[in-house]
Amino acid sequence: METKVFDYFAALYNDRAALDKAFYRAAALLRAGELVAFPTETVYGLGANALSAPAVAKIYQAKGRPSDNPLIVHIADEAAADELAEVTPLAKKLMAAFWPGPLTLVLPAKPALPRVTTGGLDTVGLRMPAHPAALALIEAAGLPIAAPSANLSGRPSPTSAAHVYHDMRGKIPLVIDGGETAAGLESTVLDLASPVPAILRPGVITAADLAEFIPGLTEQTQLPKGGVAKAPGMKYRHYAPKARVVLCERAELYPAYVAALKEAAQRGEPQPKIAVLASLAGLSGLAQAEHCFLLGENLTQVAQNLFAALRWTDEINADLVLAERFPETGLGIAIMNRLNKAAAGEPLPQPAAQGEKHD
Repeated sequence: METKVFDYFAALYNDRAALDKAFYRAAALLRAGELVAFPTETVYGLGANALSAPAVAKIYQAKGRPSDNPLIVHIADEAAADELAEVTPLAKKLMAAFWPGPLTLVLPAKPALPRVTTGGLDTVGLRMPAHPAALALIEAAGLPIAAPSANLSGRPSPTSAAHVYHDMRGKIPLVIDGGETAAGLESTVLDLASPVPAILRPGVITAADLAEFIPGLTEQTQLPKGGVAKAPGMKYRHYAPKARVVLCERAELYPAYVAALKEAAQRGEPQPKIAVLASLAGLSGLAQAEHCFLLGENLTQVAQNLFAALRWTDEINADLVLAERFPETGLGIAIMNRLNKAAAGEPLPQPAAQGEKHD
């Protein structure tokens, strides 16, 4: 299958006829049960007709995604939410305050949605994206669009059309290029289907942002043993590049870098290619490090650049990734949620003692 890429903003400003033609084709593909990748303000989504079980099944096949990992359904107006879910008064207030935007609401699903779309659950995550191309696509198709991130399952999410093309080339017919995403992290997922609301996946919209509507809001990002994942990213390892990812406090980055080099030398191994992901402050002492990615000067920039940085480590064929830890407050909670899943508890490199033998 040939995968074509359509430049949304170039057509928007220079060729409205081409824009209309592209969205007509994209809508026709979705109605025919095909997949279309499209930009949102968070990450790129891999979209299918949410009302068609065979179409949604193609998402799982293209991504290599486990079938019990639920999808988020994207809509263009609040009326569509009423058709797909039992919308509570609290949900209505949150929609009015945060939609369109990076907030997904988990609600009891109505029978209109196939079980494959909900990951076999009786709940569904709904959101209205803020990117104009995403809204235009939903409106053109006249359908709710089920869309996880448009990457291979478990790998870093795509924040550009080039990322999508790398992972989905030959698997889908069309990628709508809407530029680099603004937020860089997936939407906040808020469970409103349980007796006590809880954040299932942190994002740009934080508990503090939601406090006016839900005082004392808690997070439930770790899946209890035997529990059911109501949101993407709760059950399986996510966001991981090919190389081992180790998280370091800012002051530990340089010592860990040196330790990794010494460990390889003491083992008689070639010098490893170490990728360092750090804020501007975190790069202190790493002037000699050959492969550094500056994540940004603040947490907003770190969030925007994080997935691109993780993908860059694959591009340079890194042997080890050392990533800076960030304070787990506000947006830092969402950033560390992704980094912790990418690292999966890998320990810091430790230099072997002088003369110590290795098997």
